[in-house]
Amino acid sequence: MKQILVVKAERCLGCKSCEIACAIEHSKSQELVAALGESPAPQSRVRVLQGETFAVPLQCRQCEDAACVASCPTQALRRDHEGPVVLERSRCIGCMWCIEACPFGVITMDRNSGAVVKCDQCYERVAEGKMPACVTACPTSAIACRDLEAVVAEKRHAYLVQIERAVREEAS
Repeated sequence: MKQILVVKAERCLGCKSCEIACAIEHSKSQELVAALGESPAPQSRVRVLQGETFAVPLQCRQCEDAACVASCPTQALRRDHEGPVVLERSRCIGCMWCIEACPFGVITMDRNSGAVVKCDQCYERVAEGKMPACVTACPTSAIACRDLEAVVAEKRHAYLVQIERAVREEAS
């Protein structure tokens, strides 16, 4: 079954634990203390943005018909089957077309290599039966990895409850 990252902004504290966990997961050492001394410094693929009254973690939404993949002239961005959109760094020429194509603004340039950086949903961790690093690190479960079908069923149920309440209010 297809898994998606679900973000509940109302739970986000803005602590940036997800950013730190992501940077460590994508570091050479994959250990906090060692990653602090790495050169180049590891870069997170998730960014917590602060609104006026809320914080929200933003990362690649793994679009079904991903504009970033379609816009990449070297096929550095690709998707295998139903998996996440991943970057083959050696093919990236740094043209930034994918950055412009991304409707969520979550693809960035690597500070050192001239290639892009984007969330890959920690596909290697997931293949080992683990959760993405951002999900594991979030102390409030603001980021969760869920079955797509379960998310859709939950949304349908919430919508039906909303309709039922509206009908009851009209009847009163």
